[in-house]
Amino acid sequence: MATFARHVDVEWTGGLMDGNGVAKAGTGAFSQAVTFPSRIGEGDTKTTPEELLAASHAVCFAMVLTNTIGKQGGKASKVRVTATVTADKGDAGIKVTSSHLTATVDGLEGIEKGKLQELAVGAEKGCPISNAIRGSVNITVAATAS
Repeated sequence: MATFARHVDVEWTGGLMDGNGVAKAGTGAFSQAVTFPSRIGEGDTKTTPEELLAASHAVCFAMVLTNTIGKQGGKASKVRVTATVTADKGDAGIKVTSSHLTATVDGLEGIEKGKLQELAVGAEKGCPISNAIRGSVNITVAATAS
């Protein structure tokens, strides 16, 4: 089996509450500003570790679900996935508690629409990001065909 690695570099300046950083993909694919107030607040233009985890989970699951559909003799014109990562902030710090995957499959052919949820649940078990977080994060899946 071929082994591969990816990395992201972060430069942080200042303290936790007044500082800021930039997360840069080693491939150059993205450069995103990060701050702690953005992490625990609502929507500004900076990303968070939880949002990056959601992005990783959504991309991974979309790929595995698409592959699963193909292996079952089907195809889809488009697969849209949203991963919603939830975290609790308590006295012990921040803990990621769940990731909910919602998939909408457009133009599904060769597979009964009623079988899609079952395929999606199986695909989630094959998603490397799911496998990395399973056991500490509750993962749920909902899939529909339009």
